[in-house]
Amino acid sequence: MDNLLLTKGLFPQLFFNQSAEFILSIQQPDGSIPWFEGGKLDPWDHIEAAMGLSITGYHEQAEQAYYWLKEQQLDDGSWYANYVDGVPVDSDKKETNFVAYIATGVWHHFLITENRAFLSDLWPAIEKAINFVLRQQAPTGEIYWAVKADGNPEREDALITGCSSLLKSLECAIHIAEALGRVSSHWRKSWHKLARALKYQPECFDRTWESKERFSMDWFYPILGGVFRGQEAKDRIDERWDTFVRKDMGCCCVSDEPWVTIAESCELTMALLAAGERKKAMTVYSWLHNWREDDGGYWTGYQYRDKVVWPIEKTSWTAGAIILAADALTEHTAASKLFLESQLDIDPVELPATERATAATH
Repeated sequence: MDNLLLTKGLFPQLFFNQSAEFILSIQQPDGSIPWFEGGKLDPWDHIEAAMGLSITGYHEQAEQAYYWLKEQQLDDGSWYANYVDGVPVDSDKKETNFVAYIATGVWHHFLITENRAFLSDLWPAIEKAINFVLRQQAPTGEIYWAVKADGNPEREDALITGCSSLLKSLECAIHIAEALGRVSSHWRKSWHKLARALKYQPECFDRTWESKERFSMDWFYPILGGVFRGQEAKDRIDERWDTFVRKDMGCCCVSDEPWVTIAESCELTMALLAAGERKKAMTVYSWLHNWREDDGGYWTGYQYRDKVVWPIEKTSWTAGAIILAADALTEHTAASKLFLESQLDIDPVELPATERATAATH
C-alpha cells in the first residue's frame, strides 16, 4: 500500500481494527495469544498483542489475555519462556524480562479503561512477578536475564535491551502499587539501581558473551525504557541512525544482516517520539505498511538483499506493535505516552571526592 502518514489526532479506527481482528483470529478461547495459529506463545509477545487489543477497544478480549497469565503463573511468580497449546516448552528457563512485562500491559490497559476492579484482580500476580524478578537483581543494579530450572541465574549476566524493558515494567508496577495504595518504596529503590546501572555502568552488561550492540534494540530500547531523555536521547539516535535505518523500509534487526523487521521499526518509532524526533518517527512509521496484508496482519520482516519477505509468518505481536506505534503517534488513547515519558528521575552517580575535584577543574 502507499505510505501512511499519521499525526496527532488522526487514528484511522477501521484500518487498525482490521489489525486487531487479525490478532483476535489468533487468540485462543482461553485468552492466550500465540505468535500465529498453531505457533508458540511467549509471555512478552502475548502482552504486546493484548495491548493492541486494548487500544482498539477490544477490552474484554485483552483482559482475557491477562487472566490467562494469572492462571498460568507459577508459584514463584514466574512464567516459562514459551508455551505451545498451553503446554510449557523451554521449561528449563524463565526470562525476567518476560515475567515483569505483565506490569506494563496491565498498567497500559488500566490507563485506557480505568477499570480498577481489573487492576485489583491482577495485583497479586503483578506483585509476585515483580518480586520474582527483583530476586534476580545484582548488587550493582542490573537484573540477570534468566533463571534456570534449579532457581539459579542463567550465566549471571544481563542484557541492555531486556533490562531497559524491565525498567519500564518496574515503573509501571510502581504506578500500579500507588494507584492501589500499596507500598512501593522497595521497588523504587530497585528501579533507581537498575536505571543507574543502565546509564552509568555499561560494564554490568554482556560480561560473559559477545556484546549485543549489533542488535538495534540495544540502541533504542534504553530510550524507550526512560534511561536517556532529551538531548541525550537525540544524540543516541544520531550515533547509529545510518547503521540501522534503511530508507523506505524500516529498521534492521541487526547491523550485519540485510533484514528489516516491522516490530522493531514500530518500537523505534516510539523511541523517536520519546527523543523528540517526531518527523523521523512519522517517516519511519509511514514505510511499514508496505508489509501489511489484506487481513490486517503484517509480515515479521523483509530481507532486502534478496527482496523477499522473511520469515513467511505474520505474527500477532507485530500487529500489536503496529497499533502501539499508531497510538503513540496520534495520542488516540490515555496510554499513548506510556513509552514516551517516565515519571521517575534517575539519580545522578555521586563521584568520589577526588574525581569531583578533578571534574571541577575542567
